Amino acid sequence: QAQLVQSGGGSVQAGDSLRLSCAASQDTYTKYCMAWFRQGPGKDREPVAAMYTSGGSTYYADSVKGRFTIFQGAGKNTLNLQMSSLRAEDTAMYYCAARLCVGGNWWAPHDYGFWGQGTQVTVSA
Repeated sequence: QAQLVQSGGGSVQAGDSLRLSCAASQDTYTKYCMAWFRQGPGKDREPVAAMYTSGGSTYYADSVKGRFTIFQGAGKNTLNLQMSSLRAEDTAMYYCAARLCVGGNWWAPHDYGFWGQGTQVTVSA
């Protein structure tokens, strides 16, 4: 259940925009809480943004607030992360994730039981 397939990513220059997508099985985004995490080389996985349920409350890390937006795509079974004003420190492997909404914290990677395969985002200064 909750198989997540990511697309997007790539190499851009600082200040550019990029959109990541996470396609899931039907009803995933109404049954689970979803989030985007990222992990740079040699670093811990850190939270980026989350959505409590489809169309529910959203949460953002302070480092991306005002620049990144998490939203459900037109396909309804696609979760997107729109990244704007990208910085070099945004360079990381990005993962979408899903978890049961009861208990846990939106920012805790270990609370998420399902993960996408990851997609690399590289931002050159």
